[in-house]
Amino acid sequence: MYATWWKLGLDTTLLAFEAQSVIALRMAKLAASEAAMQLATGASHGAVVAGYRRKVRANHRRLSRAAERG
Repeated sequence: MYATWWKLGLDTTLLAFEAQSVIALRMAKLAASEAAMQLATGASHGAVVAGYRRKVRANHRRLSRAAERG
């Protein structure tokens, strides 16, 4: 009986890690494509980084508010 629960817990944990890995890879691919396009159209490296920092700060604020509300 415990073996069944142990396997379920392990499988669920592995699913979470694998899903997070897929999300990270997709986000990196999208970000690299977007950054390359910005650089190709003449944006500076600093402007690209500043744009991502702005997006990350906005997401952080939005997610922090959502967590506070429950």
